[in-house]
Amino acid sequence: MTLLRGTLTRALVLLTVLTAIGLLPWLADRDPALTVLRARYPGREATDSALDAIRTELGLDAGPLAILRDWLLGLTRGDFGASWTSGAPVADTVLPALGTSLTVMAAALAVTFAVTTAACAPALHRAAQGRPVGTGGVAVASFAALPDFLIATLGVAVFATWTGLLPAYGFNGPANLVLPALAMGLPGGGVLARLGRDAIGRIAAEDWVRQWRTAGYPKARIARGLLRRALPPVLPQFAIIAVSITGAAVAVETIFAVPGLGRAALAAADAQDLPVLQACMALLIAFGFTAGLLARLAARALDGPATAIPAAPPATGGRRRHLAWITVGAAPLLLAVAYGLIRSGDIATGSRLDAPSAAAWLGTDELGRDVLARLGQGALWTAGAAFLACVLAYLLALGLGFTPRLAHPLAEAFNSFPVAIAGMIVVVVLGRGQFGAVLAVVAVSWPPLAAHAAELVAQARTAGHLEARLALGAGPWWILRRHTLPLVTGPLAAHAGLRLPGMALGIASLGFLGLGAEADAPEWGASLARSLPYLERAPLAALAPAAAMIALTLAVMAAVSLPKRRPRLRRPPVPVPVPVPAERYPQARDQATKAQLT
Repeated sequence: MTLLRGTLTRALVLLTVLTAIGLLPWLADRDPALTVLRARYPGREATDSALDAIRTELGLDAGPLAILRDWLLGLTRGDFGASWTSGAPVADTVLPALGTSLTVMAAALAVTFAVTTAACAPALHRAAQGRPVGTGGVAVASFAALPDFLIATLGVAVFATWTGLLPAYGFNGPANLVLPALAMGLPGGGVLARLGRDAIGRIAAEDWVRQWRTAGYPKARIARGLLRRALPPVLPQFAIIAVSITGAAVAVETIFAVPGLGRAALAAADAQDLPVLQACMALLIAFGFTAGLLARLAARALDGPATAIPAAPPATGGRRRHLAWITVGAAPLLLAVAYGLIRSGDIATGSRLDAPSAAAWLGTDELGRDVLARLGQGALWTAGAAFLACVLAYLLALGLGFTPRLAHPLAEAFNSFPVAIAGMIVVVVLGRGQFGAVLAVVAVSWPPLAAHAAELVAQARTAGHLEARLALGAGPWWILRRHTLPLVTGPLAAHAGLRLPGMALGIASLGFLGLGAEADAPEWGASLARSLPYLERAPLAALAPAAAMIALTLAVMAAVSLPKRRPRLRRPPVPVPVPVPAERYPQARDQATKAQLT
C-alpha cells in the first residue's frame, strides 16, 4: 500500500511538472513569436501583423489549454513538434542526443558503483570481523558534496589542458567518456559510499551478527548477510543519485561538448527554442522517474519496504584533524572576503590576464580586474543568495511540516527533479537573474527539510506531557506557540544551516550554466564560466573560484562530521578510612585498648 501511494504521488507530481513544461510557450517571459521571427527572419521588422502570423502558425493564439492538450497528445504519440529556430522535427535532434546521454549516464553509474564498492568492501570486511566501521572520513564526504561542474572543470585543467592524457571535448570514442563519467559519477559514489558505510555500521551492532560470529559462521557468510540487510535502505537513495546524474548532464555535456540531451536543453533555453527544450526536459525527467521507481521496487523485493537509514553512532576522537580541515577551508575564504571588501573600489588594474604580482596577488582576469578581490566579493554574492534560499526553503518546510500526509509524499516525489531543470524553467518564465536562481534552488531544496519538519511535528504532538497540558485547559494556539514550535524551529533551523553550503554550490552551478547571475557578476559560478576559456593563459582566474568552492566544501563537511569529544574518565577517589570513636562503640573501644597494650 505504501509503495502504491508513493508511486501515485510521484505520478501526480510528474504530471504536474509535465503540465508546467507543456505550458512554457504560454508562461514564457519573452514573446515566443518574437523569438521565432528573429531566428527565422533576421532582417524582418517585428510588426504586429508579422507576429500575429507567427502565433497563428505555431498555434500560440489558441489559449493555454489548447497548447497543453496538443503538446501532451503529441508526447503520447512520440511527436515532439518542430523546432522554432530551424523548423526541423524535434525528434531528429533529441533522439540521437538521448542515445548519447544514456551512454554517458551508464558510464557515470558504473563510476558510482565502483566508488561505492571500493568504499563499502573494507567496511563489510571490518564488520564481519567484529571491528568498528567508520563513515569514511572527510574524503568520502567531500566527494559527495563537490558539484559535478567543478569536478569537470578540474578534470579539464589537470588531465586535458596540463597533462594531455585525456581529450577535453567531443564524443568520438571511449576516451571521451572518461572525464564526463568521472564528473557525473563521483558525487553519487560519495553519497552512496557514506550511506552504505553508515548502514553497515548500524547493522553490525545487531544481535544476530554477534550470534553468527559466536557460532563460528564464516566471515564471507556474515558479510553476505550484512550486505543483504544494508541494501534495502540504501537502494532508494539510488533514485536520488540517478536524478543528480540527470541534472549533471546539463553542465558536464556543455563543458565537454558532448552532443547529449543536457547540452541540447541548455542551448534551447539560450535560444528560447521551447519545443526542443520541452522534449529534452521531458526525457530527462522520465529517466529520473523510471530510475526511482526501479530502485524502490528492488528495495521492496529484497527485504520488504525500505526504511530510512538511521545515523551511525558518532565517532569519537580525531577532533584535531577535523578542526584542521575546518581551518584550512574557512580561513582562506574569510581572508579573501576581507580583501575583497578592502579592494571593493580598486579592483581594475588595466592589464588583462596578468600573472600574480604585488598589485594583484592572484593575477587579473580577462578584463584586467583583481582575481582575489573579485573572489571575495563573489563569496558575498553566492553566500547571500544561498542564505536567502535557505530562509525561503526553511519557511516552506516549516509550513508543510504541519501536514505530514502531504509533506512526506511531496518531498519524496520532488526529489526526482534536479536543480538545472528547475533553473531552465525559471529562466524561461522569469528571465535570467540571481533571484531566479534562488527560486530554482528553493524548488529542489525544501523536500528533505519538509520531511524532517513533519517528523519533528509528529514527535512534538505525541509528547507525554502534552495530555497533561490539555487537561489543564491549554488551548491549541498556546500549545502551538509554547510547545510545538519551540520543539520544531530549532532543530529544523540547524538542519537548514547544514544545507546552506549545498545551496551555495547550487547557486554557483546555475551561475556557471548562465541560468543565474549576470555574466559580469562576481558570483563564483559565473566567474568560473567566464574564465574557463582562458585556462591555459591565466589558470588562477579559473582555479580561484574552483578552489573557493572546494574550501567551502571541506570546511563544512569537516564541521558536519566533527567527532564528539571523548568524555574524560576521572579516577575514582581513594577511600579514606574514617576513625571510629572508641567511646561510641564498645567493641571498637576494646580493640583499641588491646592494640595499645600490644
